[in-house]
Amino acid sequence: MSNLIQPHEIAGDSVYGVKQYEYTVGDVPRQDYIAALTVASFKQSVAIESTASAYAEVVRERERKVTDLGEVLSALAKAIASMDPKSQNPDKRSELSTELADAHSLAGKYGLAFSWSQYKDGKMSITYRNATKAQNDIQYAMDTEDNNLKQDMVALQGLISKRDNAYSNAAKVVTKASNTSSGTIHNMI
Repeated sequence: MSNLIQPHEIAGDSVYGVKQYEYTVGDVPRQDYIAALTVASFKQSVAIESTASAYAEVVRERERKVTDLGEVLSALAKAIASMDPKSQNPDKRSELSTELADAHSLAGKYGLAFSWSQYKDGKMSITYRNATKAQNDIQYAMDTEDNNLKQDMVALQGLISKRDNAYSNAAKVVTKASNTSSGTIHNMI
């Protein structure tokens, strides 16, 4: 289908000398002007809706990533809290924790990794030095993702506004065409 709407002159028909047309809309022949106008008007709205839906999925994925990175930061903070607060040794270790092991896997899902000190029976520990470095790296990644999320949300809001305006304009055009044809028929009677 090269053209969405194709006009076809109705042979031998004219009203007050004006040629009359019927339209093929999509693959449906013998449609009137209002059907053709409706399809053309709403085509832009549907295209914007499709783009907005894709953007919404991107926003959901970014939100999920920010939430996951927040969980990793929480696990690192708990690991640091489990260390001896009186010791000034940067190589002091946290307690073994499954939560830290899960956080390590979750960070890896996003291409982020941190060094750990010990792994045993599905539990992990980390040194203070590595935990603070990991906190900084994860926080930086989280801030970057949050910034991107905010930009995508602004773009999504713009698309939603464009979509709403396109639907509104399409409805106005279709209503105007319908009123015009009704008025024309009324004037002919």
